[in-house]
Amino acid sequence: MIPSIHRQGSSTLGLLHYLYGKGTHEEHVDPHLVASFDHLAPDPGRDPSATKKDLAHILDQPLHLLDADQRPEQHVWHCSVRAAPDDPVQADDQWADIARRIVAATGIDPADGAGCRWAAVRHADDHIHIIATLVREDGRRPDLHRSGKRAQAEARLIEADYDLHRVAPGDGTAAKRTTSAERHKADRLGWERAAREELRETVRRAVAGAASTDEFLERLKDAGLLVRTRVLPSGDVKGYKVALPGDRNGDQEPIYYAGSTLAPDLSLPRIQARFTTDSTPPGTTDSEQPERSTAPSAPTAARRTTAHAAWAAVLVLDHNSDDGAAAAQIAATGEVLDALAKTSALHTRNELRQAASEFERASRSHTRAEFRHAQDLRRAARDLVHSGPAFGRGEDAAGTAMVLDMLVFLALAAAHWHAQRQHAQQAEAAHRAAAHLRAAYQQAAAEPLTVLRERGRRIAPSLRRHHATTVRAALPELAETVLAEPGWDALAATLADATQAGHNPQALLAEAAAHRELGTADSISDVLVWRSRRMADLPVYSPAPEPKRASRLTVRQATAPHLAAPPASRAPRR
Repeated sequence: MIPSIHRQGSSTLGLLHYLYGKGTHEEHVDPHLVASFDHLAPDPGRDPSATKKDLAHILDQPLHLLDADQRPEQHVWHCSVRAAPDDPVQADDQWADIARRIVAATGIDPADGAGCRWAAVRHADDHIHIIATLVREDGRRPDLHRSGKRAQAEARLIEADYDLHRVAPGDGTAAKRTTSAERHKADRLGWERAAREELRETVRRAVAGAASTDEFLERLKDAGLLVRTRVLPSGDVKGYKVALPGDRNGDQEPIYYAGSTLAPDLSLPRIQARFTTDSTPPGTTDSEQPERSTAPSAPTAARRTTAHAAWAAVLVLDHNSDDGAAAAQIAATGEVLDALAKTSALHTRNELRQAASEFERASRSHTRAEFRHAQDLRRAARDLVHSGPAFGRGEDAAGTAMVLDMLVFLALAAAHWHAQRQHAQQAEAAHRAAAHLRAAYQQAAAEPLTVLRERGRRIAPSLRRHHATTVRAALPELAETVLAEPGWDALAATLADATQAGHNPQALLAEAAAHRELGTADSISDVLVWRSRRMADLPVYSPAPEPKRASRLTVRQATAPHLAAPPASRAPRR
C-alpha cells in the first residue's frame, strides 16, 4: 500500500475534472465517491443530479471563513493510495476505511479536532485519490508536519490489518520518484521510460570505474547527454546538470536535472568522493589502460579480475565489522553491475540491466561509504568498461558466467548485511538483483557448461571413478548430492584440468567449498566448477580438440596388434 502526497494545487474543480474524467489514456473506469468528510458529499459519478461544481463548492466552503487576502493560494491537497499488484481487489467500504485512516494520520482530518473537508474518489480497482481543502472548519490551517512519513507509517499498519503485501519501510535514501507528469510525457513522446529514469541510469554508468571528474563528464557527453557545469573562480567544477537532447519545455529549451535530484549519491561531491582512491592497478597509468585492454582476451580477463574482486568483497561483508568498508564494497558493486550491463552480450543484457537497476537501491544507505576500501571493485569496473563489449560466446560467455556466479553470492551477502542493520528496502532490492543475476548466469553459462560436461563425459571411466573418490574425500557431506547433479560431468573435467595443471584436486575442492556456504546455490557442482577454475587459474573455456584423422597404419595397429612391427628382441627368420 503506497500513499503518495502530490504537489498542492490551486483549483479544486480542476482536480475533480481529472478524477472524474476518462484519464489520459481512458484508464479511469466508473469514477465514484467512496468516502467523504461528512458521509454526505454529492457524488457526480453515481448521482445524476450532482455535479463536480457542487462537490467543489462544498469542499471549498471553509475558504469563505477567511478574508480574501488570508486564503492560501495553493489550498488543494491531493493524495493517491495505491495497492500492490499482487493485493486482492478491495471493496468500496474497505477503501473508505483506508481513506479515513490516511486523512486522520496525515492531519487532514484528525479524530480529536476540527478537520479539513475531503473526499475520496475511486476510478480503478487498485487505487483511490483523496482531495482536501487545506483550511479547517474553524478557519485554521492543518498540521501537515511530516505528513508523508505519517501516511507511510499508517500504510504499514493498514497492510498488517488487511493482510496485504508488506512494503519495506524506507529510510529517506531512495532516489526521487518519477512524477506522473514525467510519466505521461514519456508516454506521449513514445519513450520507453521517463527522462529522469533514463538520465539516472546513464549517469550511474558514467560513474562506474571513473577515476576523475573530467573523465566522468566526458563519459556523460559521449553518452549523448547535454551537460552543464558550475565552475568556481578557482577553475574547479562545483556541480553539474544533465538533460536529454529531446526533452524540452514549452519554450523548446532543454530540461536539465542536477545530479543530486536524480539520486542522493549522484551529486558531484558524492561522486568525487569515489575518486579519492587509485582506480588503476599499481604501476599502470590511465594512458596505458586502453592499450592494455585492446588484447583479444581483454573482456574475459576483465571478468576474471572482477570475479576475484567480487569474492574478496563477499569476505569483507561476511567477516568485516567496519560498516564504512562494507558500505563501500556494496556501492562499488553497483558500479561493477553498471559496467557489466554496459558491456554485456545481447542475450544477457536485459537481465543485467535489471539487476543493476534493482541493486541501485541496495547501494545507498545512511552508512557512509569509505571508498578507500573498495579499490579492487572500482578497478574491476574500470577494466570492464575499457575492455569493451563481450560477444557472449566461447571465452567471453565462460568469463561472464564465472563473474556472475560470484556476483550472485555478493548480492546475497549485501542483502544479509542490510537485513542485519534493518535496511529493509535495501535488503529487498539486493535480493531482487540476485534473482536477475541468476537468470543472466543461466543464459551465459549454458554454452561453456555444455562444453565442460561433454568433456567430462569423455573421461575414461576409471579416471571418473578416481575423481568421484576425490569428491567424497573432500566433501563427505555434499558428495552424493554433487555426484547426482548434471553438473558433475563439468566438475570432473575441472578436476582433470586441475590435476594436469599440477594442483591437488582434493585440497582445491575442499578450499572451494569452505570459502562460503553453498546452501543458496541452485547447483553446487556448478558453483564448485567456477570457484575451482578461478582459484586454480584454469582456462575458463577449453573445448576438447577435434580428434585428428588417424592414418591407416595407426588404425590397423590399434585394431590388429599382430600386424604391428615385431619387437626388436625377436630373432629374424632364417
